[in-house]
Amino acid sequence: MGGDFAPRAVVQGAWQAAEDGSHILLVGRRERLEREVAKLGALPRRMEIVHADEVVAMDESATAVRKKRQSSVARCAELVRAGEAQAMVSAGHTGAAMVAAKLWIGAIPGVDRPALAATFPNRHGRTVVLDVGANVESRPEHLRQFAVMGHFYAQEVVGTSRPRIGLLSIGEEAGKGTELTREAFQALANTGLNFVGNVEGHDVFSGDADVVVCDGFVGNVLLKAAESMAELIVGMMREELLRDPRTRIGGWLARPAFVNFKRRTDYTEFGAVPLLGVEGGCFIAHGRSNAKAVRSAIRRAEEFCAAELHQKIRAKVAELHAEEARLGAASAAT
Repeated sequence: MGGDFAPRAVVQGAWQAAEDGSHILLVGRRERLEREVAKLGALPRRMEIVHADEVVAMDESATAVRKKRQSSVARCAELVRAGEAQAMVSAGHTGAAMVAAKLWIGAIPGVDRPALAATFPNRHGRTVVLDVGANVESRPEHLRQFAVMGHFYAQEVVGTSRPRIGLLSIGEEAGKGTELTREAFQALANTGLNFVGNVEGHDVFSGDADVVVCDGFVGNVLLKAAESMAELIVGMMREELLRDPRTRIGGWLARPAFVNFKRRTDYTEFGAVPLLGVEGGCFIAHGRSNAKAVRSAIRRAEEFCAAELHQKIRAKVAELHAEEARLGAASAAT
């Protein structure tokens, strides 16, 4: 029920996903959802409506979901926990979705802070950046966990066989940055991952790192700045191409290149970002999501589930903690 264009855009996107072959549980106030479905036709065979009485409004605290157990976002999380759904997708209150996921789906053992992972376009493909907003403040061990989760996401979803992990800082040297980044550098160096050291903001788009790790405050600023810049570039290009007849002709001839550019930078192509570190799929879509974005978000959720990503993250985190315990025991013995 969440999002600027809900429930219309959500129903349309879910309808399209069901037509693609996805099995959809559409969660919200039944009468409103049925009205939207009726505008499109009969309920698709692969779509069911699950009634939820309440909604967590955008102006409410994220923790309101604790009391609103019959809200659509809480019901989604409960369906994942019960095994009736493999993943939840929400375009509504981001904080409420994350709280619901932590409360009812639950964090993977050993993951203290689940993280939001976004993919940014680079010259060669995509760069995974996390955290982009789930944790405003983080500790070095949290960034190490982000690196582990980002590693598997890049492998299984983006298709990078041996992801290069970078730590976002203000310089490439190990001693650069804040106390957090300096300590995180040492923590990441001992993960056994392909850690390439500190990277700077431009490396997110250069393709010199496949996974970039940072705290949620920095990551969220980066994400929103990048989205704004992409929209600015597209808008400026359109203005210049329409300026006079000559540029209009040039723009028409170059139209395939502009279509491809928009596809690489358009958030609706990717739909949603996953909350990594919970025992199931939780995807947060943009509040401005249209039907195409919702359809894409559902596709991302299916890819996540097919890769059994949370199980691989759970195994690697357990391995890291076992290694820490072994080293700690060896150190105490000496």
